[in-house]
Amino acid sequence: MTDRCREIIRRHSRPLAPLPTGESPVLRALGGVDAVLFDVYGTLLVSGSGDVGASDPADRGEAIAAALAAAGVPLRDAQDAALNAFLGQIEREHQIARQAGVDFPEVDILKVWRNTLAELVAGGSVAGAEGIDLPALAVEFEVRANPVWPMSGLLPALEGLRRTGRTLGVISNAQFYTPEVFPALVGQTLAELGFDPDLQFYSYQHGRAKPGRELYRLAATALQQHGIPAERALVVGNDMRNDIGPAARLGFRTALFAGDARSLRRREGDPWCAGIAPDLVVTDLMDLIHCV
Repeated sequence: MTDRCREIIRRHSRPLAPLPTGESPVLRALGGVDAVLFDVYGTLLVSGSGDVGASDPADRGEAIAAALAAAGVPLRDAQDAALNAFLGQIEREHQIARQAGVDFPEVDILKVWRNTLAELVAGGSVAGAEGIDLPALAVEFEVRANPVWPMSGLLPALEGLRRTGRTLGVISNAQFYTPEVFPALVGQTLAELGFDPDLQFYSYQHGRAKPGRELYRLAATALQQHGIPAERALVVGNDMRNDIGPAARLGFRTALFAGDARSLRRREGDPWCAGIAPDLVVTDLMDLIHCV
């Protein structure tokens, strides 16, 4: 599926330029930073919807109809019915996880699509779903609902951090297709870009999403095994609630990425962000090189 996934991403992706935020950078030299951990959507990638799963409902309705048609199961009914089935399956999975004590659950998108198709078949919205390539369907929907493109300055920033010996990692609300965006659009896997495979934490793998702290706790443990305490690691993300708040509370250094108006989330007045200020505010990924 890897090759097909990447081909679908390439076929549907077009350049997206970040939109100015009007933010003023807050930059200073941070001593003792051995690792840099990045959010993906809105930080490493320009996200057309601002974040994974955050697109406009009308756009998602059109996207689900087009994705089903591309997968060989065109809708017989209005696209709203299919979208409601899809969103309903996500909400059911969230409710089950919350009942099990997970504050911020994440779904397995392949399970969601499997159950959505079963519901659509049972309701007569599609003729049948035998032999459907679920990963391809999931990607066909995602590329339409949330188009992405590498953030400006991505490659030189990563190269600069690698040259200075920093360990690189990822902490992201994501699905299986998220890491595939990089080889699809920049021609290199995350490992080839310098990201340590042991320091990549994706919400779908753990059933837990940000702003919950679980992914950050896992990252702190993994870093410790590399001999790097949390206070010597910098977390870079575009969202005060999802990225900066939980990271800071666990002792990480933090940098708010304010490079794209689509995805910048300052969350003014949000109690989850009360008393939290990032160590840095960067409007260009290249700023990081001069700060660490």
